[in-house]
Amino acid sequence: MTSDVPRTLAWCGDARTGFLRLLDQTRLPGAVEFIDCRDVETLWHAIKRLSVRGAPAIGVSAANGVVIGLQGVSDKSRDEFNARLTEVTDYLASSRPTAVNLFWALERMKRVAETSGDAPAALLEGLLAEAAQIEREDIEMCAAIGRYGAELIEDGTGVLTHCNAGALATAGDGTALSVFFAAAAQGKTIHVFADETRPLLQGARLTSWELQQRGIPVTVLCDSMAGWVMREGKVQAVVTGADRIAANGDAANKIGTYSVAQLARAHGIPFYIAAPRSTFDLSLATGDDIPIEQRDPAEITAGFGLPTVPEGVSAYNPAFDVTPAELITALITDVGVIRPVTTAAIELALRPGGIKGEIST
Repeated sequence: MTSDVPRTLAWCGDARTGFLRLLDQTRLPGAVEFIDCRDVETLWHAIKRLSVRGAPAIGVSAANGVVIGLQGVSDKSRDEFNARLTEVTDYLASSRPTAVNLFWALERMKRVAETSGDAPAALLEGLLAEAAQIEREDIEMCAAIGRYGAELIEDGTGVLTHCNAGALATAGDGTALSVFFAAAAQGKTIHVFADETRPLLQGARLTSWELQQRGIPVTVLCDSMAGWVMREGKVQAVVTGADRIAANGDAANKIGTYSVAQLARAHGIPFYIAAPRSTFDLSLATGDDIPIEQRDPAEITAGFGLPTVPEGVSAYNPAFDVTPAELITALITDVGVIRPVTTAAIELALRPGGIKGEIST
């Protein structure tokens, strides 16, 4: 990120009295405001209402949330500390069901505690160090995704993205947007078309804001315009992020992604998903098993406080949909580009010490 762009998240202070500062993404682009999470309840609500969002950023935030939740028992017995750890991780896990990074980060923090023989005060320091390590790894993963993905983007390309998968969604430069940032850094000229992403307009509010901050040309589209812009020949590639990827490559992302993938297939345009290893859930054979978060219908019927649906009319508001692996040209990961998207190729890529670069079977 450039120095004048505010950080998505930052730990402030030491393990015993510190807190997590979040950029409140519900206020963008109109205002740059922050939320200081000094208790787990504040963080839980920040995740739930999308003040912090994006699977990697949620994971990093949750890891820091474990430290916040344990500060009050750092001078207690190890049994009391362990009981509070279970309480805190279970509570944070209930904030959102689809983004697998949330559960991955919480499990990682629990493993650190379970394998440590330290007293609570020392263990709290160790947990903060682990949260910082998760953040560093996310930054490195974003950079690697950008390097691999930029090779797929040609100079003079029009690229379309859906929702927000940039620095606001991660600790680093993002997943999908890191591809654009890396391509631009290589001197390639690109133009990004950002679906506005209804109902909460993450593309219009957040993706366009990030790209503008970084000097990359961007045009916002109503979601329903994507097919026509493809037909006009303005789009040569689609790159989105993901919140959970099943073992076979089926990928859950913000609602509307499935439609974009179908449109890309119909127009012969490559459709790429960019995501780090932590977004893969190999315990799920296919996307049919990915839980889909159902959000408050008021986000549709009265979005941003303005009633747009007659009173008494119902609304359906799934936050995510699942794009089948067959519609995904390749997965851009921090260990390389997986193409074609198959169970065998994913397993090969994600095994310890896997292959770097182009991964196929």
